[in-house]
Amino acid sequence: MMARIGRIVLRVFLGILIALVAFLIIFDQMVQFRMNDTELLDWFHAQKINPQISYFTAKGRKVRYIQVGDKPDATILFIHGAPSSLSYWKSYLADSLLRSRATLFAADRPGYGYSGLADPMPDIAAQAHVLSLILDSLHKAHRPIILVGVSYGGPIACRLAMDYPDLIDGLVLMAPPLGPGREKIFWFTYPVENPLIHWVVPRMLQTANAEKIHHKDELAKMLPLWGNIHVPVTYLQGEQDELVDTSNASFAKQHLTNIPSLEIQMIPGRGHLIAFAEKDRIEKAILEMLDKTEARRHETNLGSNPAGNAPASSSR
Repeated sequence: MMARIGRIVLRVFLGILIALVAFLIIFDQMVQFRMNDTELLDWFHAQKINPQISYFTAKGRKVRYIQVGDKPDATILFIHGAPSSLSYWKSYLADSLLRSRATLFAADRPGYGYSGLADPMPDIAAQAHVLSLILDSLHKAHRPIILVGVSYGGPIACRLAMDYPDLIDGLVLMAPPLGPGREKIFWFTYPVENPLIHWVVPRMLQTANAEKIHHKDELAKMLPLWGNIHVPVTYLQGEQDELVDTSNASFAKQHLTNIPSLEIQMIPGRGHLIAFAEKDRIEKAILEMLDKTEARRHETNLGSNPAGNAPASSSR
């Protein structure tokens, strides 16, 4: 009798375990927030757009990125937040106004999408280096070069401008956590790293959690470097942002001391997710940044040709 009960208990336990593993596998697939190459190409082809999807190796990992168009006038690189992937930007990459003005790029940041899912790279400087290769090695990107960063992508865009000041011409930042400790830490952030819990967490969220844990220290490393940024900056954030403290706007004012202009737009009635709720506003900010940086480069070229020679080409 006891042996029979034991067998029943074991079967029930194994059934529950199998069901749990199956659920976790399905749940992991559901929350990857990524599109594979075929899905991406099908989506863009339906918009009558032919993008180029490519891979390269940096810091021991394969990194995926997408290029839309090949305009010789300017370049825009979109940097996603956490958790996310380059597919987050597909409606921007398909935008006819943006495509008419610039070559557009976006990448799966390390640890997301098809750039080593669940293999995080919390080091912001390392991520900035990886993304810089798209602009300076894989492609000689046309100038001006604008970085558009949302949420966690904002400080990565800033780090790019700090470490590669001769490469970047302008920044458009959406709800960026710039100051150390000026973002929400969830009650489960640290417990998730416990090995007993970590294995049940979807892979993309594993990367996001690792970045969250290291973010304060990574932002602290950037504190002495804010003076390295010398390009115009546009900062946009919802006044009711529940994830990134709105005091990051005042942090930007205090630390971006060597830039030609800082425009801050605090949007009433909006929370953290403004990239699509305020797409028209964001697009307008990007186009205005293109105008601003093109004018600055034109003035610089004129200044370097005092005898009235033709300005240098805007491409690199």
